[in-house]
Amino acid sequence: MGARGMGLDEIAEFAARAHRGQVDKAGRPYVEHLAAVAAGVRDRGGSEAQIAAAWLHDSVEDGAVTEEWLRRAPLPAGTRDIVLAVTKRSGEEPAEYAARILATPGAVLVKEADLAHNADPRRLAALDAATRDRLARKYARMRELLGLG
Repeated sequence: MGARGMGLDEIAEFAARAHRGQVDKAGRPYVEHLAAVAAGVRDRGGSEAQIAAAWLHDSVEDGAVTEEWLRRAPLPAGTRDIVLAVTKRSGEEPAEYAARILATPGAVLVKEADLAHNADPRRLAALDAATRDRLARKYARMRELLGLG
């Protein structure tokens, strides 16, 4: 990680290290989610900044890195803003969160890929019915607020 900035491979490796030992709600290694969101952004035609943001999209929210680290890191232009836009804040209303995402160039695509992976029926099937139903409603509401259908 030199003055030239971090490339996508370095960012992916960093994200995997930062989230090491973390698992998702179904007990799967969290890095699988990050890789799936990055692939979803790439498949949707996302830029290098958006793919980098996909790798880091939960890093501040989950405490894997500090906001200070994010602000100083040599990331592709726009990546930092996207990560900060998709970072939920404690007590924040969904509409407020969605408005910030909509106002940040490139952030909607990253959140769309995140929601798509979170709402994947194969992932949801690993959860108990109450959690599955609650999350499905939450993800559908966010898609609606972001104008994603």
